[in-house]
Order: sequence, then structure tokens, then C-alpha cells
Amino acid sequence: MAHTDSRLTPVPAFSDNYIWVLSRDGYAVVVDPGQSAPIESFLEEYQLRLDAILLTHHHPDHVGGVEALKKLTGATVYGPLGETLPVCDVRLKEDDEVFLKGVGLRFSVLDVPGHTAGHIAYFGYMDEDTPLVFCGDTLFAAGCGRLFEGTPAQMLNSLSKLKELPLETLVCCAHEYTLSNLRWALQVEPGNAALQRRWQLAQKLRQEGLPTVPSTIGDELETNPFLRPLQEGVSAAARAHAQAPLDSAVAVFACLREWKNSFQ
Repeated sequence: MAHTDSRLTPVPAFSDNYIWVLSRDGYAVVVDPGQSAPIESFLEEYQLRLDAILLTHHHPDHVGGVEALKKLTGATVYGPLGETLPVCDVRLKEDDEVFLKGVGLRFSVLDVPGHTAGHIAYFGYMDEDTPLVFCGDTLFAAGCGRLFEGTPAQMLNSLSKLKELPLETLVCCAHEYTLSNLRWALQVEPGNAALQRRWQLAQKLRQEGLPTVPSTIGDELETNPFLRPLQEGVSAAARAHAQAPLDSAVAVFACLREWKNSFQ
């Protein structure tokens, strides 16, 4: 049987979460279902069978719907080796591979601690030409996750792994934080033309009720200060904000993260 095209959908949950659904040939894979109801409705509407659930980390807004979906569908649940999860059939760490038979897709696992201690990401191709990464709360559009359990050095290292993915990789993050992140990024780099263009586009998308994600790794490298702590414009802005010399990428990153934490 010939494969139908894969379809990638960000399903809204809570006030600003996205639960990603990747569907193909009547099967679906769900990433970080913090709620079950939106996914139950989606599966019913599109007549999809839930084959697998991928978890990136343990926070309730990412795992709250897992038990109900597992009970309803019997889907196999994959998740990080080092975290406490409500249910998990297959534990994963860096360099593990996941083959999802229903959708016929393969993902490799990256350890990306920082936001939580055991956070993982899933990288694969949804078709021959379309790489994508499910990165949970590690990398956001123009931002990154808060450091609840990890250190600035860990998060910088995790982001460096994501930076090495192909430029066209779709960045499937789990929150609609883009406008807030871009407002802050423009404080750091007011002269960044790519950032200014992205700000205009993101505002238009949100005014139309559309998601601003996925972005791409290429977009993030151009417009996300967290991925470029050693670029002179970014490091100079961080030094000015800290009113102190910052002598390493980790020091700049830590300053940027604290700056963003306090940004309204």
C-alpha cells in the first residue's frame, strides 16, 4: 500500500500549550499530551488510530492526558529514562532510536537537560525532505525553557545539539510564547532585520488566530539570542544589561536567561 503524506498538526491545549499530532495512513503519534480531551476529539474527527505517545519531560502540562489516552487507545508510551512519569512503556536516552510502525517513521533521541533534569527531544524525518524535532520546552520560537532543574551550562549544551540539526528542521515546541519571546529578543537585538520581519509575521499570524510554530532551526539561528551568546551584538547587550563583564558563552547565556525571566 502506498503511503499517504504525513500531516503535522499543533492541537491547542490549556491557554498556550500545543500537543503535536503526526498522522499518516490512518495512524497518529501524539507528543506531550497535557490534556486528553483535545486529542480524543482530534482522533475522532479525523478517524485516526493512536499508535504512540512521545513524552519529552515530566511536567503536568505535558503528561496530564497520558493515562486517559493510554487507557482509551492502548498506544505505546515512550519517554525519558530519567524522569518520573504517570505511565511509560519504553524508556529512552540519547542515541536510542524509536521506530513507530503505524506511521512508518523513525526518530532518534537527544538528551537535552536544562528545563528539567531528564528532558529529551525526538528528531526524525516526516518525509524524505522534511526533518523535524519535537523539543518540548527546551527550544522555543525565539526563546528557550526556564531552568527549573538544570544549569545554564547544561541548557547551552542542549541547545548546541539542536543547533547542529539541518537548517530546514521544523522546530515543534510545546508553547505559543512567540510574541513575548520576540518582544524580548528585540530588546537584545533591536537592529536585527530578520528579527523585525519575524515580529511582523508573528503578529499577523496571531491576529488571524493561527499558530506561529513550527519555526525552523534556520529561523532560530537568525533570530533567537539564546542560540548566539557569543555573537557580538548579543553578548554586548547582555554585558550592558548585567553591567558586568561576561567572560564566557555560559555567562552570557545565564544573563540572557535571567533577563528574560524578569521581562514583562
